[in-house]
Amino acid sequence: MISVAAIRMQQFGVQFYQASLTASDIDKLVRFEVLSYQDQGQAGVRGKKKVAQSKINWDLLERRIASNEKAYQRQIIRKKIEELVQYYEQCRQARDLPSIPGAVIISCDEKLSFEASESGSSLGRLKVPEREGILRAIDGQHRLLALHADIDRFGDEQFTVPAIIFDRVPEDHIVQMFVTINAKHTRLNASHLVSLSGRQLYRDESLAAAHDVVRALNDREESPLRGEIKLLGVGKGRVGQAPLAQELKKLFANEEALGGARKTAEFHEESKKFFVNYLKQISAIFESAWNGRKYSIKSATALRAFIRVAPDVLQKIDQQHADRTDFRAIGRVISPWGRRIGALRFETDGAWKRQGTTVDNLTKELRLALQYPEGAAG
Repeated sequence: MISVAAIRMQQFGVQFYQASLTASDIDKLVRFEVLSYQDQGQAGVRGKKKVAQSKINWDLLERRIASNEKAYQRQIIRKKIEELVQYYEQCRQARDLPSIPGAVIISCDEKLSFEASESGSSLGRLKVPEREGILRAIDGQHRLLALHADIDRFGDEQFTVPAIIFDRVPEDHIVQMFVTINAKHTRLNASHLVSLSGRQLYRDESLAAAHDVVRALNDREESPLRGEIKLLGVGKGRVGQAPLAQELKKLFANEEALGGARKTAEFHEESKKFFVNYLKQISAIFESAWNGRKYSIKSATALRAFIRVAPDVLQKIDQQHADRTDFRAIGRVISPWGRRIGALRFETDGAWKRQGTTVDNLTKELRLALQYPEGAAG
């Protein structure tokens, strides 16, 4: 038996539980299955398999999914799993949002026991038989499969999943619940989401400015990241929005780093042009890495480091009495990166991995190269 914290709930005579399950509990106890008739064979997953580009071991994942004519779940959608895994990775790196904030709905084949913390209390411990596959998902199967696909990257990270758990619910009732939950969804149009500006989405002025910069980097024709940022989880881009937005938010909130209140206010207005030109110069200096496939220069770690060192770049431009958005001035200031750091620094299986690259240590390297452009010891 595993014992988990839970709340016992009642609705119209039906008893169920809201519980906290660890990622390892989910991985062990939940079974995944989809509806499939005998003449369909193993039709559990649909969509194209992109083995070369995928972080998911689809062969292992597909073996975890059972197909039978008594199941009720739809086929698993590859694209949805890919997008969820990418979102989990963004959350893990940015550390500003939970990846599964809402409860998944699960049924248990056996009667569960509940021990109240005190007489009459709805709070207590729920005991679940520790047997593989004893639970199955009613709602949230894609989220849990993505968790299963990404769990090896969590390491020792604490990760708990909110879950609504029913026990011994008749099969027809489960199917009815599944249909009710999934039959009608109110979905915002993707183009409507992406068209919202930072001012419409966020009250926080720094976060709004950050979002506007991200939009400019993704939308402007001259941007080297055009069409490559996955805005609000929508689109084909592979660069995560959240890590960039959070790093930019910290930058905009730090008036001292940007040269004081007046210069910060001015920078809010010119920041979109600055960052487009800044990234253009970075892409030119590290051209082989920027356009190569085996480099991590467009990873959240690298892009956050480039953003974090932007105040140092701005300070150098100010010292030269140049316009902060001037393309050539930006290029002059950051040109030492080409000599002192070079494109090979971003080779994923080379220096990037050997040096255990983090945002902090890459930022330090970039700052030192600006401070000592000829490599002189300080």
